[in-house]
Amino acid sequence: MADPRQASGSGALETCCLERILEALKLLLSPGGSGSSSLQITKHDVLLATLKSNLSAVEDKLLKDPHWKTLKLLRDEIANKAEWPQNSVDVTWSFTSQILLWLLCLKETMIHLAADFNPGKSNPRTPEAAPALSPDTLSISQQKTVQSVLQFVVTLGVCPYLMPGVGVPLRYRTEFGAVVQDVVCLDAAPDATRRLYTSCRVLLNVAQHASLGSLIFCRHFGDIAAGLCQLGFCPTKRKPLKPEEEVLTEEERALSREALRDILNQIYQPLAVRELLTLQGGPPQACTDVKTQVRSQAPAWLRRLCGQLLSERLMRPSGVQAVVRGILEGAGAGAAGGHDAEATAADWKKCDLIAKILASCPQQSLSPEDYYRDICPQILDLFHFQDKLTARQFQRVATTTFITMSRERPQLAAKYLLQPMLAPLHRCLNTAEIPESDMVPGTILVTEEELSRCIEDVFKVYVVGNEPSAVLVDSLLPVLGVLFSLYCFTRQSVSHIRSLCEEILLWILGKLERKKAIASLKGFAGLDKSMPSLHSLCHFRAATQGGVMVTIKEPICDEDEDEALYQKVSSEQWQVEHLGDLLSLCQECGLAGDFFIFCLKELTHVAEENEAEFKMEPFSSKSLLELAQHHTLLVEGQEQKLLVLQLVAVLCERMSEQIFTNIAQVVDFVAATLQRACASLAHQAESTVESQTLSMSMGLVAVMLGGAVQLKSTDFAVLKQLLPLLEKVSNTYPDPVIQELAVSVAAQSTLNKNDPEGKTEGQRQTSHERSTGVSRSHLEQQQSHEKSNQTGLKSNTPLIPQEVSEPNATTNQKSRNITTEQLQEVLLSAYDPQIPTRAAALRTLSRWIEQREAEALEMQEKLLKIFLENLEHEDTFVYLSAIQGVALLSDAYPEKILLGLLTQYDSGKDKHTPETRMKVGEVLMRIVRALGDMVSKYREPLIHTFLRGVRDPDSAHRASSLSNLGELCQRLDFLLGSVVHEVTACLIALAKTDPEVQVRRAAVHVIVLLLRGLSQKATEVLRDVLKDLYHLLKHVVHLEPDDVAKLHAQLALEELDEIMRNFLFPPQKLEKKIVVLP
Repeated sequence: MADPRQASGSGALETCCLERILEALKLLLSPGGSGSSSLQITKHDVLLATLKSNLSAVEDKLLKDPHWKTLKLLRDEIANKAEWPQNSVDVTWSFTSQILLWLLCLKETMIHLAADFNPGKSNPRTPEAAPALSPDTLSISQQKTVQSVLQFVVTLGVCPYLMPGVGVPLRYRTEFGAVVQDVVCLDAAPDATRRLYTSCRVLLNVAQHASLGSLIFCRHFGDIAAGLCQLGFCPTKRKPLKPEEEVLTEEERALSREALRDILNQIYQPLAVRELLTLQGGPPQACTDVKTQVRSQAPAWLRRLCGQLLSERLMRPSGVQAVVRGILEGAGAGAAGGHDAEATAADWKKCDLIAKILASCPQQSLSPEDYYRDICPQILDLFHFQDKLTARQFQRVATTTFITMSRERPQLAAKYLLQPMLAPLHRCLNTAEIPESDMVPGTILVTEEELSRCIEDVFKVYVVGNEPSAVLVDSLLPVLGVLFSLYCFTRQSVSHIRSLCEEILLWILGKLERKKAIASLKGFAGLDKSMPSLHSLCHFRAATQGGVMVTIKEPICDEDEDEALYQKVSSEQWQVEHLGDLLSLCQECGLAGDFFIFCLKELTHVAEENEAEFKMEPFSSKSLLELAQHHTLLVEGQEQKLLVLQLVAVLCERMSEQIFTNIAQVVDFVAATLQRACASLAHQAESTVESQTLSMSMGLVAVMLGGAVQLKSTDFAVLKQLLPLLEKVSNTYPDPVIQELAVSVAAQSTLNKNDPEGKTEGQRQTSHERSTGVSRSHLEQQQSHEKSNQTGLKSNTPLIPQEVSEPNATTNQKSRNITTEQLQEVLLSAYDPQIPTRAAALRTLSRWIEQREAEALEMQEKLLKIFLENLEHEDTFVYLSAIQGVALLSDAYPEKILLGLLTQYDSGKDKHTPETRMKVGEVLMRIVRALGDMVSKYREPLIHTFLRGVRDPDSAHRASSLSNLGELCQRLDFLLGSVVHEVTACLIALAKTDPEVQVRRAAVHVIVLLLRGLSQKATEVLRDVLKDLYHLLKHVVHLEPDDVAKLHAQLALEELDEIMRNFLFPPQKLEKKIVVLP
């Protein structure tokens, strides 16, 4: 463009005042006495009259006012130097020309004022004194005036002359713009293109001043850029014009192109991107009117030009960030991190759009590889912003771009995105070559910042992106060993990357194919030495900022071999335990169950190994090297065995009962157990543990076949693989009980396999009872057989149960009645020293009592004695089974048993231990619940026993008595009336004065149960004591130090509030009463 002109002499500039120029501009913009809004709402003739009036007013002021003479000289000198026609028949262009002249006057004045400014030195002893402002500084009101002037210039001198489709049409912006569009006369001289060129040239000239340039480009960059695009790049007519007929010379067009590129390079790049997208045909910046939907489409040459310019913006340094900011800010987020930033970050459609733009190679690039080489480092930098809102936006865009590039060009993405991101992990692999310069002990191979940034980036790409594409998964496989080692290290200390490592490992294990996932877990456990892992010379160290860094180890001396061995063993143990913790989080997907079955199969391989293979041949037949190699293999084999055993032990300890998620896993587990049993038989290594495991496995299959699990036809095909193993066990296992159990399970499996889906509900129930009976009967037979072997006696109990030996019998012919021999055997097992046997016997007796078996009910006194004796047992499974038996027996014969239990519960410490009394209290609670409404018959002995119990010296017994009292009062309803005062007084005294917090909690909880049980009856049953209970609850809420007791009291107050609300304001029922008159 043209260079700035020196338009006036120094004398005129010295006397010219900045305020005079701004006053002239205000006079040009004055409404002219037509009202404050005349320029916006009047029609064409009023607008033209106002423009003419303002031009005349300024000219009169210049001629008549003596103070404006210097200003007139300045204006005239600049007008004489101007190279464009200033007068025209079109009033709008004359008005625009005058404004352009005054803007040039303003610029020249500000330049000379700044040049003559020489501020004095500030006094450092008075820091409160602000430095002097430059005289060319515009105040806020002056800036508003200049902004209004610039808006008039753009509205009258740029927008009306843009071609259709170039920029946003003026008539679609404001109502005033529509009026201006109709007022401008395009046929009058000068030509429209010349007017546009003049306006753009002068505005760019004025914009060379920093303050004025910021005002111009901040709001009008898009219109100026649109004008320059049209001036410099719009194709001309094919027929060459004569020189006198050309509106713009080729030099002027070249200057326009150069000016466009200059301002694009100087402007804030996100703003440039946003305006270019708008010109290309993107969404408008501020216009949401319906009219904008039907405006002309951008011409093809403009779309190509904007695409080329956008690609150039992208290829510049920090171009990716500029494109992202431009699109996000233009989409309604304001400045990055603004109030709409979270909404924009959540809009994945915008992120996908940006990702597609970044992943597409522009035409300006030499090749896709060159483009990826330049762009990928900038994409990685998008992950590392510190501002939270900005980081959230950029990270989502970067993650989506990462995934899009990996999908479209996987090889280039792996080379320029994944490898640089994972470089810190690759650097410390055992397959990497460490330079000799870094081999010095203590050298930091990977810094804390590098490793933390790497883990965070991997988490954002893999876990947050959640796109399990092949290139992403395959790129992470080589560094999984290092990731797991890092995870184990962070588990032993406090680090902010621990959770990230855990989430990454869980994600990759869940997305991998099951075989690859099992192989990775083998590498984690140390069973697969081929998996890349941490370099032997490297180790992790805690860093200062809560992260981790990788350093070179100190060399191990010969004297420290024991310490090194200890560290190695402890490290392997930690890894196995942390692997168990990791797998405990993978139970729902079934990976933990599959790996557990794999470990069991490895355990079977250990059992199948023949010890003879490890016997060394005579030394004479081998060289020393062969002997050393053989010894090494032997040691490694033993290490593998120990590691498998440790893995199985840790998994058994860490996993829950829900480790198996489908029938196939259960069948694989049973098959592994049977195979291990067969391998043990081959080595004659039978054990009691093996027998119990076999019993449990086949009992599990029997329960499944019996209907505990809904089996499908495909499940029976999976169960079919157990038949050869069951047959082998039934033929070769030495224990006859195990043999018969295998026969019965195989028979049932064959029966179900023949007709898996054709059973009625009754047949399914019968099958379930038969299978349950089979498994339990054989368990009892096994226990009896073991006991007979120990005592030297032989058991006469038949090994084949009736249900299996008579398979053709109908359901009606089967009887649930037990025989005396079976009862005696179970009674004998109830005293068995083995806890599982004793607990199973107690459960069997309880089931018989619940089923009202005549043989069992005839021996009620003996059964009661057995249950009460087992209450003393310390094992939880045993005494809980005994509690259940006593409760069921008391439900059948409450008159005979309940009073005895109350006596035992009310006895002192000298007769029964506190633990036994607590267990009897649990029995009484179950009896009260089982009796239900029948509990009123035994109200007196129960309530007197519990009231005496609350005065016991033992605080645990007092709390137990209060708990039972609450259960009893909850079910007495109106029968509580005669003792309500005693109960209330007891509760108030205990809640206020008892020294033990557990007792106070229990007392308040009784009130909760009482109000909850009585519900709307509380106003009648507790009407005499309701006020006392309310005062007690308020006392507890305000004065009780224990938070749990306060919580109980608050719950009781809420119950009471609900009761009183329903009492005072009963719900309105819309019902109609029909009365039949006589």
